[in-house]
Amino acid sequence: MNILILSAGTRNKIVEYFVKTLAGKGKVIATDMSNLAPAIYEADKYYIVPRMTDAGYIDTVIDICKREEIKGVLSLIDPELSLLAKNKEKFEEVGTKIIGSSYELCEMSLDKYKMYLWLQGKGYKCAKSYMDKDEFYRAVESGETVYPVFVKPARGSASISISKVYDKESIEILFSHNDGLMIQEYLHGQEIGADVYIDMISGEIVSIFTKKKIKMRAGETDKAVSFKDERLFELIKDFVSKAGYRGQIDIDIFDIEGEYYISEVNPRFGGGYPHAYESGCDHMKLICDNLDGKINSNTIGEYKSGIYMMKYNEICIKEF
Repeated sequence: MNILILSAGTRNKIVEYFVKTLAGKGKVIATDMSNLAPAIYEADKYYIVPRMTDAGYIDTVIDICKREEIKGVLSLIDPELSLLAKNKEKFEEVGTKIIGSSYELCEMSLDKYKMYLWLQGKGYKCAKSYMDKDEFYRAVESGETVYPVFVKPARGSASISISKVYDKESIEILFSHNDGLMIQEYLHGQEIGADVYIDMISGEIVSIFTKKKIKMRAGETDKAVSFKDERLFELIKDFVSKAGYRGQIDIDIFDIEGEYYISEVNPRFGGGYPHAYESGCDHMKLICDNLDGKINSNTIGEYKSGIYMMKYNEICIKEF
């Protein structure tokens, strides 16, 4: 069983965990557009590929799948998730399964305003969001919302180009220089991360790991502590089953005075997933079992509370 990890970048631990899981059973192949992506050197083999927006990129990836007899493929970056899902049939023709959710769900997850509309329509608590700044100004005047707020690209990831804004003048400046921005209510509360695996065969949620975020850096969890709350587990199960996600997803949630607000969903491995793995939630094994045709059993909450994760920097040295 060989697995292909696209856009490996700096996610060394994800590649390392797959290599450990597949030891003796298959190979892990990694790709990136740069040979300075350290995670590719954790794989059994790697390829340098074109930028994902280049013509012929998908053909290049499919050629790798054929050459390496890839059973399952996944990406570690948001924009590529939709591209993979859109070309699902092409991969299946060469015997490769996309490890992830449908094209529609990947697109909704990438577009934060679409996700907001979906959450609001289903009755979930979430941050009020606005694409129209004039509508937002009216909401401020009526007392529906207050400053500060976040201004961010509706289609963005990794907390790039996010601004915390305290006044109308700053919003005017940001909107005059950028297209596709949205205004989002600032949620004051404890930020929570959930690493969730939905069985790709049965469609059932089989693993949930939740952590309270202590410190963030560059949009990723830098320090966190594991915890459990059955009420939160039930909310996640309800949300995921209604949405229809498959495979690995990462959910951002806020606890505001005892009420849980769903913020964002990344239908991929999040930067904080190693916390889940090291606490006993081995989603690599769940993926491999699914690729092997096995349905996974329910292991929700089978980890300890009070386990802390602290990230630190490491280096990779190469001579080319």
